[in-house]
Amino acid sequence: MATVVHDFDWPDRFVVGTVGRPGQRTFYLQVRDGDRVVSVGLEKEQSAVLADRMDELLDELMSIEGNPASIPARAPEGLDDDDPLDSPVVEQFRVGMMTLGWDPSTAQVVIEAHPLVEGEPDEEPNPEESPEVLQVRIPVGAARSFAKRAREVVLAGRPYCPLCLNPMDPEGHICPATDDFL
Repeated sequence: MATVVHDFDWPDRFVVGTVGRPGQRTFYLQVRDGDRVVSVGLEKEQSAVLADRMDELLDELMSIEGNPASIPARAPEGLDDDDPLDSPVVEQFRVGMMTLGWDPSTAQVVIEAHPLVEGEPDEEPNPEESPEVLQVRIPVGAARSFAKRAREVVLAGRPYCPLCLNPMDPEGHICPATDDFL
């Protein structure tokens, strides 16, 4: 069976967003180009790691002497996207694995999201065997803005306990780092 590729090159919009209240949020990676919108579900931790890795990649590229791409150190003014996800949010698939790369021929960051595949616990997923893939290519300024928004979305959830670092529910928190928990 052929892999279904949802390919976006220089999309109008590429963001991480959520649906639901803090503590019950579902995270989505959403891309739009014209009327075409694809949303894939992912975990909060995947969102945070993608933002961190994207900034690390851009920082590394920025440090290369003679790099022809003009990599900004921060998200450029005017590229912030604080709008909610495009509705309706229809999950195409749940993300299992992501890859991040750099295309020097177009000076774009390349993000691939592959669906979660049930398999053997010790078996590494093979992206070449994915039934579907979301592939997005974005310029460096948009990549910085994406990472900034993703980090803000992740941090907009429940506050973390300073002792155990677990999220605290509005109804209360029993901290496993205190004697009260034992």
